[in-house]
Amino acid sequence: MIRAFLSSTAISTVLIASPVLADDQKAPEADVAGSAGANGVAELVVTATRTAQPIEKIGASVTVLTQGAIEASQAVSVVELLAQQPSVNFVRNGGPGTTTSLNIRGAETQHTVVLIDGVKLNDPSSTQGGFNSGNLLVGDITRIEVLRGAQSTLWGSQAIGGVVNIVTADPTTPFGGSLDVEGGSRQTGYIRGGLGGASEKIVWRVAGSFYSTDGFSAYKTGKEKDGYHNTGLSGRLRYKFSDAISAEVRSVYSKGKNDFDAFNGDSVEYGRTNELVVYSGLNFALLDGRWNNRVGYAYTDTDRENINPARPAVPLTFDAAGKNKRWEYQGVFAVSDAVSATFGAESEKSRMRTRSPLPSNPNPAFSRGRVGVDSVYGQLQAEVIPGLTLTAGVRYEDHDTYGSHTLGQASAAWALNEGNTVLRASFGQGFRAPGLYELYSEYGNLNLSPEEFDSWDAGVEQRFFEGKARASITWFNREADNEIRYNSCSSGSTDPLCTPGGVFRFGYYRNIQKTKTQGLELIGEVKPVEGLTITGNYTYTDAQSESGTSAGKQLTRRPKNMGNLSVGYRWPVGLTTTVAARHVGKTFNNDANTVVVKSYTLVDLRASYPINETYEVFGRVENAFDKDYQTILNYGAPGRGAFLGLRARF
Repeated sequence: MIRAFLSSTAISTVLIASPVLADDQKAPEADVAGSAGANGVAELVVTATRTAQPIEKIGASVTVLTQGAIEASQAVSVVELLAQQPSVNFVRNGGPGTTTSLNIRGAETQHTVVLIDGVKLNDPSSTQGGFNSGNLLVGDITRIEVLRGAQSTLWGSQAIGGVVNIVTADPTTPFGGSLDVEGGSRQTGYIRGGLGGASEKIVWRVAGSFYSTDGFSAYKTGKEKDGYHNTGLSGRLRYKFSDAISAEVRSVYSKGKNDFDAFNGDSVEYGRTNELVVYSGLNFALLDGRWNNRVGYAYTDTDRENINPARPAVPLTFDAAGKNKRWEYQGVFAVSDAVSATFGAESEKSRMRTRSPLPSNPNPAFSRGRVGVDSVYGQLQAEVIPGLTLTAGVRYEDHDTYGSHTLGQASAAWALNEGNTVLRASFGQGFRAPGLYELYSEYGNLNLSPEEFDSWDAGVEQRFFEGKARASITWFNREADNEIRYNSCSSGSTDPLCTPGGVFRFGYYRNIQKTKTQGLELIGEVKPVEGLTITGNYTYTDAQSESGTSAGKQLTRRPKNMGNLSVGYRWPVGLTTTVAARHVGKTFNNDANTVVVKSYTLVDLRASYPINETYEVFGRVENAFDKDYQTILNYGAPGRGAFLGLRARF
């Protein structure tokens, strides 16, 4: 019934609009990381429809972070920046570089699609196929869009909790550069810079960064420090053959080394992670710009290994690699002034290998897996009456192992009162086939079933006092069936999946959970006087299991209450000061909800001062009151830290 409704909505959109072709109608750019995707305008959104659209035409909930907002936050890690946004939370096993899980609206990490320069970052060799964002630093990033809720039609079946679209700098001047240098507590240093330029034919940019910190103990009560080092490189090159044809190459590389601890004590073990992202594409316009097209190839390569110097005979404890290769086509057709169509096709091939050497078996065979997914999608967007924009789409996927599936999505945005009031609503479906690690690793289970999801939200945004204040409220709901979880095995278990081939293992993945998540997002901003800006958000998330012995219990590490508050003031002399607070409510560290991780509130202080048009000095105190807290039980978190830096733009 739902799919029939979505299909009929798409048809109705076309019929109601009654489009008339216009000779001068132009289609928007078909690239979320091109010149339009890298724009510095917060009121334009590219992720929701894969084209640049005014935010009042977007039915989904979205937050846009421009370069100015990113720089003002002084964030080093992308997850710490994202955690300042509504419905976003993260947990990690210690400090920067350690395993980090990102949750949007209470969804699992593997249910969020993370993009950088238009390429999906999900790692097929990671547990459950999610992206470990622990190595993702701000680097040369100038724009981030956080799209909340199911977005599977355009972004694939894994886009259940949401989509995070990260875009690096795209030059707009003939020549320019940037340099940021900072240092501070825990022997931390971070330097990053880039050069680039834009001419009539060529746009180019190269950037690099290096981050180093002695850190703190990843184990909560540990004595030794666990440091982290990261080297990052990025670049893009776009050549314009004519007004209608251009080609582009983009790449991002990260090399990280992090010390980490066990869950019950200090360890000298460390991990190495190399991540490579490459995109190449051809853009061409037909019908005098009415039909824009993009053909692209995306490649990701993630290599990970863990080394334990205390085990010199067999120091390698973990070895994994995951690769994605994706061919994709996207077209955007301007049917009329009021109607546009976005459509495309993708063919993705993923493979992974993983092993865990032991002193008793120093050279085990790799567990290997590979899979292919072919998909097509289509979406119509129409302004059916002035101010009311309807969007509907369908995606068809053919999975090598789990066959074909069809997903639908629909949304509405109604701008009233000269755009000061916007009503929004959206509905989307999700389908996630088991990941390669869940199927083929040493904990794999070939009998897993796909996960299925239905998600919807509805809300209103209101602007007051000629735009000096705004507020929004959104209710969201998501129901899941067949969610995959890790199931532990105890010694002497009679479960045959605990002893495949007669060999005991510590656990395996299985479909054990139905879940339901619902909640409320409140967002506000006010500028009562010149120079003063107050922003805040609050999220209530009720994420519960609805099956088994944990039915009615809160999902692990999902806070019911989260909030952010920021008060910034730009003084007449040019100095900007900010006080920012983040509150995360208590969570549970186990399914039975018997082990509690306490709530915490962190306060940061920030200041910046422009010396002239080229240089700006900035500084911050993180966790100013030195709050002792944890995001995962028994793992450490940073205490008070002070940092000072210099920023140059030329």
